[in-house]
Amino acid sequence: MRVLGADLGGHFIKAALVEGGAVAARETVPTPESRSPADVIAAVAALASRLDPERSVKALGVGFPGMLDSRREKVLQAPNFPLMVGYPFRSALAQACGREVALENDAHCAALGEWAFGAAKDLTDFVLLTLGTGIGGAIVSGGRLVTGAYGKAGELGHLAVAGDAPCGCGALGHAEALFGADALGRAFSEAGIEGDLPELWLRRGEPRLAPLWEKALDALARLIASVSHALDPQAVILGGGLSRGLGLVETLRPLVLRYTAPPFRETFDLRLAALGDDAALLGSALGFALGSDLEFDQLCT
Repeated sequence: MRVLGADLGGHFIKAALVEGGAVAARETVPTPESRSPADVIAAVAALASRLDPERSVKALGVGFPGMLDSRREKVLQAPNFPLMVGYPFRSALAQACGREVALENDAHCAALGEWAFGAAKDLTDFVLLTLGTGIGGAIVSGGRLVTGAYGKAGELGHLAVAGDAPCGCGALGHAEALFGADALGRAFSEAGIEGDLPELWLRRGEPRLAPLWEKALDALARLIASVSHALDPQAVILGGGLSRGLGLVETLRPLVLRYTAPPFRETFDLRLAALGDDAALLGSALGFALGSDLEFDQLCT
């Protein structure tokens, strides 16, 4: 099955032609500064046209960073795309692209990709956290992707583990209000500290930087411990750009364990995602196929 997959991020839009469970071709463009529905749709449609100029591929799966309605038609909340709220994104994109479109939460797409081909292969119960502009989440329990009664399950970055820090969603104390890339960037900027996050991570031991990183890491550790207690997963998997910081897992593990009840420590497994940016691209294609009532194990072979 040949499917186009797209992954919408706060800073970049990635797209790929997926064939036979592998990325055959890919492109990346900056996310339009306006982040408006019209501009985002135009950018995705242009990517699809460049990857498939002959229009031989009829299906496009899209991973979106926000809460979607249960029908996967409208955006309910998207801190990085506020103009999208209430907008019938799926049908508008389908019309612009001239293709069938399936819309799914981006972290769910990444989980599908890692489950089929990456760090979660052969697992039946795991949690994926995507550490990027915000913190996305996905839950697989008993061999099923958990979407909840209203389609919003897995918003783990919005667990209230961070005091009263204001979150971009409008609520208080959410994990991504401290550890999301946008939140970290603001914290360092307000402290008068310059540099991109990968560089600042490598300098995390410096006196001016250490307290800011410690506060953010503590929120992430509390999040992971809470998720572990609630779901008892085989593994917690970290993906997204911030997960690639050298030594992140080694730094986090002892912080998580101090919040973790002893029986859970014995089975605690914290690991990195294996597929990088390809996880959401592959998963968005898988998400489209799953919407066609194919069995998951058929898609992974």
